[in-house]
Amino acid sequence: MLDGPRLAPLSASTPKAVVVLIHGYGSNGDDLISLAAMMQPSLPDAAFVAPNAPSQLPGLAAAHQWWPIETFSMAERAAGAAAAAPDLDAFITAELEKAGLSSDRLLLIGFSQGTMMALHVGLRQPDAVAGIVGISGMLVAPERLPSDIRSRPPVLLVHGTDDDVVPFRSMELASTALAEVGVAVETHVSTRVGHSVGPDGLAAAIAFARRVLA
Repeated sequence: MLDGPRLAPLSASTPKAVVVLIHGYGSNGDDLISLAAMMQPSLPDAAFVAPNAPSQLPGLAAAHQWWPIETFSMAERAAGAAAAAPDLDAFITAELEKAGLSSDRLLLIGFSQGTMMALHVGLRQPDAVAGIVGISGMLVAPERLPSDIRSRPPVLLVHGTDDDVVPFRSMELASTALAEVGVAVETHVSTRVGHSVGPDGLAAAIAFARRVLA
């Protein structure tokens, strides 16, 4: 079972929502849990968890990956996301059961490869999650979505114009594909921001989270 760093509700109450932060390639849960600390004051009754991806980069104990990147092809991304999905699905199910909450009290936040996982898994849940935030990522295998989609939670996509890892146009491509299958999708452009989370992007994510978890 996946696991990673956690933050209990700032209010010290029983969790009324769960926020799962899904890190990118070569990173780990400790990296994204720092975002949770900045989100906590706006979501005081939410529990946060940032699971480490199931495999490590060779020779780098603290660097995790949802799937190995070798060819950068769309086929590799599609196969990788599909292979990693059962682990993340099981983790989500266990977290909701532990908190005694339903899917509509779960928010997924992904960064880069983590966005690919959040969109892949979140749109295939039988019961819709509260929402999905995808930062600096892309939608994997959009051509499969019309047949695979099982629920349509609201989605916020955030992307920096100067991203040199995942092209900025990936946001528009994902937004178009999501809208075509009936997903309510919003976008936020972070001007002059590279492959990272800018302050404005974080603010947009917090506003979205407060709205969908209200």
